[in-house]
This record gives sequence, C-alpha cells and structure tokens, in this order.
Amino acid sequence: MAEPLVDGFGRVARKLRLSVTDRCNFRCDFCMPLHPVWMPHSEILTYEEMTRVVRILADMNVTKLRLSGGEPLMRRDIEKGLKLFRSVEKLESISMTTNGYFLAEKAKALKESGLNSVTVSLHSLKQERFEEIVGRKDVFGKVLDGIKTAKAVGLHPVKINCVITRGCNEDEIIDFVELGRQAGLSIRFIEYMPFDGRHPWDSSRLVPGSEIIAKIEEKYRLLKLPREPGSTSVSYEFADGSAGSVSVITSMTQPFCGDCDRIRLTADGKIVPCLFSRDEYDVKKLLRGGASDEEIASFIRDSFRKKFAGVETLLKKKKVEPLVRPMHTIGG
Repeated sequence: MAEPLVDGFGRVARKLRLSVTDRCNFRCDFCMPLHPVWMPHSEILTYEEMTRVVRILADMNVTKLRLSGGEPLMRRDIEKGLKLFRSVEKLESISMTTNGYFLAEKAKALKESGLNSVTVSLHSLKQERFEEIVGRKDVFGKVLDGIKTAKAVGLHPVKINCVITRGCNEDEIIDFVELGRQAGLSIRFIEYMPFDGRHPWDSSRLVPGSEIIAKIEEKYRLLKLPREPGSTSVSYEFADGSAGSVSVITSMTQPFCGDCDRIRLTADGKIVPCLFSRDEYDVKKLLRGGASDEEIASFIRDSFRKKFAGVETLLKKKKVEPLVRPMHTIGG
C-alpha cells in the first residue's frame, strides 16, 4: 500500500465524499440557488474515471466512500457505478446521502449492487412545511416510503439528516426523536451552515447543537457515546434502551476540523480538500490526458497537502460571509 494521504496539519484522509452528479430534483432553499446552472454532461466524470480515483485513493488507505450529489439517484445507471466502486478490493464500505425521492424504487437494487448504508435528508415531518422547504409538491410520502424500504431491504444503518433552522423547524426536534425511537433510525441534527442557497447567511437562524440536546433531555435521558476520530457528529443513545439514536453535527458552534479525515471529489473531477474552502484542484485533466496512476496520486497528495485549516479560521476572523460554497455542487 502507498503511504497514507496526509495534509499540512497532519490530518490523515480515510473517507472520500464523491459527488456523482450536480443535478437535484429538489430546490431546498438553504442549499440550492434559485436558478442553478448544471454542468454539461461531457464535463461529468464517467463511472470508470471515478472508479480509477477511488482505487488510487483506496491504495492510500481512503477506504470509506460516501456518494452524494446533487441527488445521487438522479445519476443514470447509478447501480452500474456502485458495482464498479465495489470492485475496488480495499474499499471497506459504501454509503449514500439522498433526498429519498427515488429510494423506494431503487433501494433493493442499490443494496444488491453493493451499497451498505443510506442517509436521507428530511427537514420536516409536516407535509406542507416539508414541501415548502424542498420546493416540490406531492413528494413527502415518497420520501417516507423510501426510508421504510431502505430498512426493509437491509441497508444499515439508515440515518436521517435534519438541518434545524430557527423560525422554520426547531419546533419539530422531539417529533424527529420520536420517529427515531419508533422506527429504529439514527436522527442527525445539523446546525445551519453558510452555504450558497437562496438566503443570505444569517447567524440568527442557527440553532446550536447544545440547545437541541437540551431540548431532547427535557423529555429523555441521553447517554453520550464516545466520539470516533474524524467523526462529524456527537452521538447519543437513549438511557431507557430504546431503539434509535440521536446525533448533533455542530459545524458552527463546536467545529470538528482538528481531526477531519475527509477528502471530496466533485462530479466534474475537482479535488476538494475542505468543504469550507473554495480551493479545488482539477484531476480530470490528468484522467483524460493520459497521466499514470502514480502521476494522479502525486497530484492528489500535493492538492490535499494544501487543505484549509478549517471553519474555525473563518469564525475567528469573522469571515463566514461571503458564503463559502454552493452546497448542491459537492454534497454533504
């Protein structure tokens, strides 16, 4: 195996976030610009090109792959891509973050093609509110069906991502907790982050993770679990032994950049060392220009070495604005 992938702060990459498409069929207002401009299909990496990068990274001990978008299930023949990714022998696991719209019809095939687990973005349990957030009508039931089907076919764990935004859905925290307890789901509450959606960044809309946990503990006693190195979340189980769990992702109030172990690849072949930086490095030119695996690996190493220190730097300098990155182009 090649040497591990290490940045300039000594952080070691172990996880790849791979955006398989920039396209999405939802229009969540905190994520998607009002008039998104999609990448030309010719600029999107083929599954074979993506698999080559996955294999090169796996040789550097980046062995956990998460597929994102845009909406990854909008990518044609995603099952083909999964089978190719699964062919990388050193890859330990493949997960996916999805809006859940196509999940019910695709879950069985995804599982059979090599997907291990799935995370569904669900920001309200009230149909009218949910459909206002995502900018689509008559989709709420399909997302719930997708979650049920994912569990039924054996995808594990099934997680729910919920961005809590003040003035929008903070009144649903306990409703989400009850869903997790009843259905055996992992509920992940995410702090509102400054991504380039439809609204200017407004810190007053942020609900701190500590407030979320305090709200839950008014009703249930929680047991804090040990944090895994590189984890984006702080997780809790229920003291009464109930199924399900809750987590908070405190990107803004308690950043976890110090041991970040992620590297990202956009659908059009840009290496993105850090979600909170606009720095990106074009590996597609090498993939399509006849470069060897060794040359590509060297390029990735040089790119990752320049990884941004983290969101703490922006917060200390009070430079969260302008917004750091169009979220729909890179996924979570």
